[in-house]
Amino acid sequence: MVDNMTGEQAEHGIADAREADMKSLTKGLVPSDYVIIGGTGDLALRKILPALFWRYLDGQITADYRIAAASRHEISQTEYADKLRPFCGDAFISGRASEDAWNAFLSIITMIKLDVASGDGSAALAEFVGERSDAERPVIFYLAIAPSLFGAATGMLKSSGLVTAQARLVVEKPLGHDGASSRAINAELAEIFDESQIYRIDHYLGKETVQNLMALRFANVIFETQWNNNHIDHVQITVAETVGVGDRAGYYNSYGAIRDMVQNHLLQLVCLVAMEPPSFFDADQVRDEKLRVLRAVRPVDAADIICGQYQEYAGELGQDSDTETYVAMKLAIDNWRWAGVPFFVRTGKKLSHRASEIVITFKQRPHDIFRRNGNDAIDSQPNRLIIRLQPSEGLRLQLISKQPGPGGMRLFPSELNLSFDDTFNERLPDAYERLLMDTARGNQTLFMRRDEVLAAWDIIDPVIDQLAGRRPELYRSGTMGPADNLLTRDGHHWIDPYDD
Repeated sequence: MVDNMTGEQAEHGIADAREADMKSLTKGLVPSDYVIIGGTGDLALRKILPALFWRYLDGQITADYRIAAASRHEISQTEYADKLRPFCGDAFISGRASEDAWNAFLSIITMIKLDVASGDGSAALAEFVGERSDAERPVIFYLAIAPSLFGAATGMLKSSGLVTAQARLVVEKPLGHDGASSRAINAELAEIFDESQIYRIDHYLGKETVQNLMALRFANVIFETQWNNNHIDHVQITVAETVGVGDRAGYYNSYGAIRDMVQNHLLQLVCLVAMEPPSFFDADQVRDEKLRVLRAVRPVDAADIICGQYQEYAGELGQDSDTETYVAMKLAIDNWRWAGVPFFVRTGKKLSHRASEIVITFKQRPHDIFRRNGNDAIDSQPNRLIIRLQPSEGLRLQLISKQPGPGGMRLFPSELNLSFDDTFNERLPDAYERLLMDTARGNQTLFMRRDEVLAAWDIIDPVIDQLAGRRPELYRSGTMGPADNLLTRDGHHWIDPYDD
């Protein structure tokens, strides 16, 4: 009888846990409308709609939600479903999706023919929104279009009477080519929408491990007490890709690695590593602390910038070019916590690894009590915390341990490994899934504020000016970029991403 009761209690416990998990997933959510302007474009088909489909499968998006895919070209629901289906294939392969679920998801999608430049179709969009409009229902306008059309799109929304208190605007990078153009674009948005309604999306901030970095620091005493220049020697941030520019050659050649990656992704990661603890996990408090980091970054010296270009780039582009496909920089943060701690960042294409990692290298111990035991070799092995953002998200803490077995105190490098794939059996949601749900919640914590974007350009604009006319060094594909002395002159070396 006792065993039966124990089994029943266990079943109730599992059911309660599932119910609590579902409540957590849906907390703060109310049925919403997603209006994707540019709904047949690459971004919508590859990222936005598949993310919404996964959220539908997990029960966060229900039949009460609506999705409008607005496009300049008329397309039927069937044609759109055929275009979208290949990008949702993982859901079917995993067994999570069924034909019934797919058809039910398609039933909440409405196709709207809309030209934001001319305004043709705006009446149909206004009618769609007006059918379910109420004071509590969020309407999320996602501009999956070129930034040059942001002004026309927001102006059309205003003239159609769609910019209401419940309206929210999601915009993708690039928000400008430099500080001046970014200010102009953000000023256009601010003329129509309040800052509290604007969600500037950076998908890196939606990655599970990026958010876990904040939990690691601020929910645990063990690391935060060591998170300063008394204990940390230097920080490395690497975002490496094995692919080239592909069909983005035209766009990439006008931006390059510095504008495309450093100005947003890498500087945001620097902020999350270096920021002070906010008083509360609140959107503006988190963004206030990130802004303080950006404003504390010292102007970058030309000698602290390395640029490269993979050898096949000019051939892929079809012309000679000075655009960098690799950049490495040494950053200094002039504040009390980080004075004297260099931050090394690098990113590139056609490298030997595909990985995004943050490596925190701690200072060596002040005195080695084991030196007389013949353990000199471990002097070159400091403690490191390696935070893997992608792929195979996880945390690795490199330590010095005693080698098992007899033979005295023989030390060797070892590590504690928290692999999210191994620890969490369920699928980890894509960054876009999390960020899209935050737009429905009205949570801006993982989105960039206007002053953050402009502060980042204040760092990058002088870097770009210093590189004008400077030819990037060619490097072979399949390497980790051109040779550089950013770290070696400080007595360090790049920690290349580990193999999966």
